[in-house]
Amino acid sequence: MEQDLAELHDEATALLTTITDAAELERFRIDFLGRNGRISAIMRRLPLVSKEDKPRLGKLANDTKRKVEQAYRSRQQELAAAAEVSSQPSPDLSLPGRQPVFGSLHPITRVMEEICTVFSSMGFSIAEGPDIEYDHYNFAALNIPEHHPARDMHDTFYINDSILLRTHTSPMQARIMEARQPPLRVIAPGKVYRCDSDITHTPMFHQVEGFLVDERVSFADLKGVLALFTRQVFKKDLPLRFRPSFFPFTEPSAEVDIACVICEGAGCRVCKRTGWLEILGSGMIDPEVFAMVGYDSERYSGFAFGLGVERIAMLKYGIDDIRLFYENDLRFLNQF
Repeated sequence: MEQDLAELHDEATALLTTITDAAELERFRIDFLGRNGRISAIMRRLPLVSKEDKPRLGKLANDTKRKVEQAYRSRQQELAAAAEVSSQPSPDLSLPGRQPVFGSLHPITRVMEEICTVFSSMGFSIAEGPDIEYDHYNFAALNIPEHHPARDMHDTFYINDSILLRTHTSPMQARIMEARQPPLRVIAPGKVYRCDSDITHTPMFHQVEGFLVDERVSFADLKGVLALFTRQVFKKDLPLRFRPSFFPFTEPSAEVDIACVICEGAGCRVCKRTGWLEILGSGMIDPEVFAMVGYDSERYSGFAFGLGVERIAMLKYGIDDIRLFYENDLRFLNQF
């Protein structure tokens, strides 16, 4: 009986591997596992064996039946899975392929990279700093006094009394001058944050701060750098206009206008019939800022400027609402 069970198990296992459809599998079940099947026929012989061998042979018979049942269920699942796959429609290889959708750089990223490339070609290195900044670097080290309106809560996102979201990238000017000695020629691109939101302002936007410190640096050097910058970015030789202004960390200070990129100075709706468009603020670095970082203002001089990337992008691409950059409307973004 023991030999019969072993041979039955081997035969059933081998036969299962050859079965390829459900009808054959059902015949296998009836032949081996049915009530009148071959395993049941062997188990009906148990009463005829000796009393001493009955427990061992009974266990062996049950184990054999369980193994055959497991092999049967496994083969049943394999055939069912194969039938499901074969029932799926085959792909039509004659159909044309789907054209993948290619992405592109966001217009702000494009303009930011172009600005950095222009200044890099003039020898400026690129430095990046933290978006979460200390009050000292954002204000005090830039000669912005405690009573200055820029410190007001309605302009600045404060985290606590001494930590805030930077309102400009100018803190990198103080950080770099504090750690390094002249000559310096650096731009600092990045995100900045202010409590403001309308068609020309957003709570988060992008700026590029630039500064140069060396011996005998003059306002003429500043004008030359900015003239080359505007020529490279706008692909036109546009006139510049420097208007006197005030910034706590530059003296003298100036707002910089360019001839309108739309009408080229003739006057239009975009430039409000003036022929000029403001693009950035600039000036000679205040000696008080040099004193805070330990520079000798009798020996060194320098200039600084700050420009809004969104502002440049709006002028470059003729966009009249800054919010379009952040609404993720594909109809707008696909134009770039």
